[in-house]
Amino acid sequence: MERYVIKNINRPEPEIIEQFSKFDVSTVYEAQGKQGLMSSSLRPLIQGSSICGPAVTAVCYAGDNLMIHAAIEVCRPGDILVVTTIGESEAGMIGELIVTALMKRGVQGMIIEAGVRDAAQLRKMGFPVWSKAIYSEGTTKVRGGWVNSPAVCGGVTVHPGDLVMADDDGVVVVKKEDLESSLDASRKRVEKEQGTKEKIARGEISLDFYQLRETLKKENVVYYEDEESFKKK
Repeated sequence: MERYVIKNINRPEPEIIEQFSKFDVSTVYEAQGKQGLMSSSLRPLIQGSSICGPAVTAVCYAGDNLMIHAAIEVCRPGDILVVTTIGESEAGMIGELIVTALMKRGVQGMIIEAGVRDAAQLRKMGFPVWSKAIYSEGTTKVRGGWVNSPAVCGGVTVHPGDLVMADDDGVVVVKKEDLESSLDASRKRVEKEQGTKEKIARGEISLDFYQLRETLKKENVVYYEDEESFKKK
């Protein structure tokens, strides 16, 4: 099986990235038809962080971070490094030294379906990471893998150059071919939510403006005026 590193990839235009950065993960996920959301096992190391940018992917063998080192070389400012493993792993595949190198390259954050270590230092450095574990277990650097190949991370297939967004709600991926449609849908969703906020401000309730009373009726949900009438039924 050929293992490889692709040095140059197509990335979304900066203007597109800037527009997406105005939205949150939940908005984009919902707007694109509840697609692209990674597993809830990927949690932010630093609460309140948010990142939005093109994916550089690294596929490593469990317990070996050689291809993370290879990926550092091809990363550009603004990239997000997405790391997954062949085989389950919670080993601390990155720590202070790798993050220092990534920050030197201008990488804005990392999504890793494995573990990280040096957690306190990474928080002090302010480097956003979403991982499934914090664990001191070390790794080897002896097994070749892939950089900028398709990678399944958190149950979602990520292609190099796809747009990745992450915040306190999770991680979502927007496929390169869906950038324009997802962006348009996200704008429309925000506009719709603004209209909903205005209805709430006027005192309207969701049972009415979402027309949910009929659904309650179909589900045989019965209303009682008080506890006494319920007891007398």
